[in-house]
Amino acid sequence: MNQLDAVFGALADPTRRAILARLSAGDLTVGELASPFAMSQPAVSRHLKVLESAGLISRSRRATARLSHLEAEPLKDASDWLARYRALWEGRYEQLDELLDELQATARERAPRTKGEIA
Repeated sequence: MNQLDAVFGALADPTRRAILARLSAGDLTVGELASPFAMSQPAVSRHLKVLESAGLISRSRRATARLSHLEAEPLKDASDWLARYRALWEGRYEQLDELLDELQATARERAPRTKGEIA
């Protein structure tokens, strides 16, 4: 599996996205990461392993604590990949806006005029 596939696979889970959001404020231990979730520390550790294998986090030791650290580069790579499609969708939205404007203009032209309305 290439790294981009691993990143999107890791991001598919809402718990892992929440973990990444928490790590954006700084390094945390498994216990600190587990505190807002209704799950055990081993369950959080399994999520961390997925994030680590996708390259989204790194882990280090400080004394007896094992800290998780956000690695932003893979997120940038995923964002860059998505950006290629953003231009496509923006172009399609512009086409839809133009079509809507045309339809509304046609509807106004075809609308029956009320008595006393000046053409």
